Amino acid sequence: MPVMKGLLAPQNTFLDTIATRFDGTHSNFLLGNAQGHRGYPIVYCSDGFCELTGFARTEVMQKKCSCRFLYGNDTSEHVAQQMEKALEGREEFQTEVHFYKKNGTSFWCLLDVVPIKNEKGEMVLFLFSFKDITDIHGKVHHKKEGRPNFKFGSSHFSEARKRGRTMIYHLTSQFSRGGKREVNLGSNMFEKPSSLPEYKVAAVQKSRFILLHYSVSKALWDWMILLATFYVAVTVPYNVCFTPYDELDTAARATIVSDIAVEMLFILDIILNFRTSFVSTSGQVVYEARSICIHYATTWFFVDLVAALPFDLLYAFNITVTSLVHLLKTVRLLRLLRLLQKLDRYSQYSAMVLTLLMSMFALLAHWMACIWYIIGRKEMENNDPDTWDIGWLHELGKRLETPYANSTLGGPSVRSSYIAALYFTLSSLTSVGFGNVCANTDAEKIFSICTMLIGALMHAVVFGNVTAIIQRMYSRRSLYHTRMKDLKDFIRVHRLPQQLKQRMLEYFQTTWSVNNGIDANELLHDFPDELRADIAMHLNKDILQLPVFEGASRGCLRSLSLHIKTSFCAPGEYLIRQGDALHANYFVCSGSLEVLKDSMVLAILGKGDLIGSDLPGTDHVIKTNADVKALTYCDLQYISVRALREVLEFYPEYASLFTADILHNLTYNLREGSEAEVRHTHTHTHLHMLLPRIS
Repeated sequence: MPVMKGLLAPQNTFLDTIATRFDGTHSNFLLGNAQGHRGYPIVYCSDGFCELTGFARTEVMQKKCSCRFLYGNDTSEHVAQQMEKALEGREEFQTEVHFYKKNGTSFWCLLDVVPIKNEKGEMVLFLFSFKDITDIHGKVHHKKEGRPNFKFGSSHFSEARKRGRTMIYHLTSQFSRGGKREVNLGSNMFEKPSSLPEYKVAAVQKSRFILLHYSVSKALWDWMILLATFYVAVTVPYNVCFTPYDELDTAARATIVSDIAVEMLFILDIILNFRTSFVSTSGQVVYEARSICIHYATTWFFVDLVAALPFDLLYAFNITVTSLVHLLKTVRLLRLLRLLQKLDRYSQYSAMVLTLLMSMFALLAHWMACIWYIIGRKEMENNDPDTWDIGWLHELGKRLETPYANSTLGGPSVRSSYIAALYFTLSSLTSVGFGNVCANTDAEKIFSICTMLIGALMHAVVFGNVTAIIQRMYSRRSLYHTRMKDLKDFIRVHRLPQQLKQRMLEYFQTTWSVNNGIDANELLHDFPDELRADIAMHLNKDILQLPVFEGASRGCLRSLSLHIKTSFCAPGEYLIRQGDALHANYFVCSGSLEVLKDSMVLAILGKGDLIGSDLPGTDHVIKTNADVKALTYCDLQYISVRALREVLEFYPEYASLFTADILHNLTYNLREGSEAEVRHTHTHTHLHMLLPRIS
């Protein structure tokens, strides 16, 4: 089942975890670059730090993370030197320091410095945490002047350190599985490397109890729920409408196993939905159990819960139920809302959408058949002497020779009544009916009018979509016929000769069979250059694996791949004519060609051959010394001489290597004055020997 998978690529979530989760919650911290020099510049500043110090973020960024801009007259130089030493040694550090805000106000701060590693174990960041302890420090100072209880002051400082350390622990615990509520200040909580956050690119780690919304198992489960939903949508209205009240209990007990199985499936689906990932509005895949529960509880939980109420368990425990309980089972139809919500998952598959639309149309006809039967039954049960014997059910009984003796006795079977009702609703929805089952009473006529209006809407919605889907299924074929007609019109208007006409038609048909009318260059035009380069590297991997490109860097190969184009040549067509300017070097992907000069076959080219020329000079026009003609249908890849020169100008270190290697990698050099032409002239002059031409 195709679903939106969301953004799944491995990513570095360190900054997102710290900044997004804790920024703005009185967590005052900075991030400094531990790999920089000259003071380790600040690379991130939290909103809490800005509120604490009064500095704007733009004023703090790229300053030294030693925070000299917070120093003042009472700031201890000894503490500053200790912090500088800790930074140089990439060590963890904690102290109390007297800082100054932007407005000159001083405050006591509990400062924590924690080094952050990447996946290679290298220190890449410093995490600075700032805790304002001015109030606590003032109380302790006041106690000291009046011979205080030092135990009291010590407890306040310990509490401040504890809160500061707890904040750091909350940050770092996001990256470790274990957790504890309190931090023992007497021990180093960062002794274990596993408790340190790492600044690295990593795939998202999820619990094994979280089900991926795009997994194969979830797709199979959704298919099972879809079938169960259709089962409910068919059986519940039928049992409510066509089963007599005195037989409802018996009928329900006959299908109790399947009904309870469906209810259990729905209940289990609710449980699984509380453990199934989803895609957020930003495109991120959410794996956190708490977020999943909140999301599901605020969206589809109530609908699913009502639709999963286990009414059939009443029969399992032999509890007598009334007819109203059977009507309550219709709330299971709310499950169809979930089906509508998931329709976009199937939209890319025309056959699937077509099947679902036709199934929904048949389901609507089934529901209306149930209503049509209920209307007929109610008209007879009203005992109105003017209408009870003219309703559609009464007329059906007469035609089937099973007339009603009164409003309750006689009449056609339930099977015949259902088939007749379904026949009427389908004929009314798709046309205006045929009259053999018709509306006679006022209620039946009103229902018939509603059915026709719904039928008109269904024509616009369902059959309109069906038409569009069928057209989309044959759109490629339609495009082929359209272009073929345009080509024939062009040939007729310009009165092209028969031979040229045949060549054009054959070329068009053959190229269409190869690429199905898809222009790769146009298709990839709007993609970013980086992605287009990766695609081009894959599509052109055969030509880029030639020995002539072995010395090229990856960047050079990516640049070359963006300039490689594809071409096609039909048998008998000339790829190159002698004396023409050579515009490109060609690589033969499939098929065979011959190189001709003066009716002599100089070479036969096959799959994997490279034909073209070396690059003698920047402004030199390369003239060809022979003809190149296709022997079979040929697929070719080529790179223009101009593009090749442009790339080599950007990579001069490879240009000299290419110039030396190209002569040894060309199957045949087409440049006038090349060694191949000299050898041919010498052979032709002295031996006067013609090689029979292949045709």
